[in-house]
Amino acid sequence: MERNQSASELSVPEATIVDACGDLDLPKLGVVEQVWETDPIPAAAIDAHVESAVDALELDDVPAGGEIALGVGSRGIDNVPEIVAAAVSTLEDRGYDPFVFPAMGSHGGATGEGQAEMLAELGVTESSIGCEIRSSMDVVEVGRTPERDVPVVADAHAAGADAIVPINRVKPHTDFDGAVESGLSKMLVIGMGKQRGAKIAHEWAVDWSFRNMIPEIAGQLLDALPVVGGIALLEDQHDETTLIEGVPPSGFLDRERELLERAYDVMPTLPFSELDVVVFDRQGKDISGQGLDTNVIGRRAFAINEPAPDEPTIKRIYTRGLTAATHGNAMGVGSADLIHEDVVAELDAETTLINALTASTVRGVRLPPVVESDRAGLVAALSTIGVVDLETVRVVRARDTMHLARFFASEALIEEARQRADLRVVEEATPIEFDDGALSASLAD
Repeated sequence: MERNQSASELSVPEATIVDACGDLDLPKLGVVEQVWETDPIPAAAIDAHVESAVDALELDDVPAGGEIALGVGSRGIDNVPEIVAAAVSTLEDRGYDPFVFPAMGSHGGATGEGQAEMLAELGVTESSIGCEIRSSMDVVEVGRTPERDVPVVADAHAAGADAIVPINRVKPHTDFDGAVESGLSKMLVIGMGKQRGAKIAHEWAVDWSFRNMIPEIAGQLLDALPVVGGIALLEDQHDETTLIEGVPPSGFLDRERELLERAYDVMPTLPFSELDVVVFDRQGKDISGQGLDTNVIGRRAFAINEPAPDEPTIKRIYTRGLTAATHGNAMGVGSADLIHEDVVAELDAETTLINALTASTVRGVRLPPVVESDRAGLVAALSTIGVVDLETVRVVRARDTMHLARFFASEALIEEARQRADLRVVEEATPIEFDDGALSASLAD
């Protein structure tokens, strides 16, 4: 993607910020690791777990050779090419004809080509999964809700198949709290609804709320379409696959509710309730629907009639860039207080606005102040939180809101980590180093 040439016009030079704020001393940073006990599924066992998941689907009424539509979304899910490929080969071995359709609402610029490109960024291509990908924005209306008369729509390719199987990770949602949040039901209602369905859902959520809407419309879709179940995924704190389970339609909502409780227990979070400054190296739709996961940053300013999480409290957030897989979609960029000019340079305004309009959260794409360099971002953030004591200031720098196993931390947090069994100091604090204004140190993938 070409860089947006207006980035330098919007950004404030480092010298100007230093003149305004003073040449502040910056805190030293060390590296802290979270101590988690996890039990991921070994790569060699993925196929067997997927086969067991397929066993739980209700396939008895699907004719031999029947088409089975597998819904795949736009999130960065561990092992997703391997899981989808295993589902394809298992269904083919049992005499069915599977194909994949993107179940991602308006993502990818709300075009069939863009959604296919998003799947490819995640490693899901026809060659990697061994079947056809049918990507379009065409939908069909399959019913209307009984009380509010809201149209219920679904991807035309999926609706025309003999069976439908969404494949998705169950996890906390960024915009609301409910019995079911991100997972199989939401993929049916919003992902499979494409841009039109996503727009309908977000418009009605203003008065209806997602916590009530998604279960009701998911129930209608289960009644109206040949959904034979879903393949639910859970990931641990390292974002590694820890569960692959087939969920039959009869237990869709109940089982997803139970899995969501488990997902909350293993969700990676920042291990501090109060922070002065947090620096994120990147944000993107593959990381979270809001670019920065609201459950991690404790901010939900753009959600529809939903309160923010109780913690953490972060005084300033500075974001340095976008992921490649987000394709310029900077949804949720307004969650930050300051951003690097690279965010603007990589931003695709059309893709971002389409997502914001569909989600009815246009405030989420308001641009924060733009800075020329990382040094400028840190100086601006620190100079606006009150008097800074380098011995007590609480600063974290992480890759993104998904990868939180290791992070940079200021001296006060390093000392706190020494007293906690769930944290381990990996590197002692040293002065921050810059290369032409850019942070030179990095965290390993």
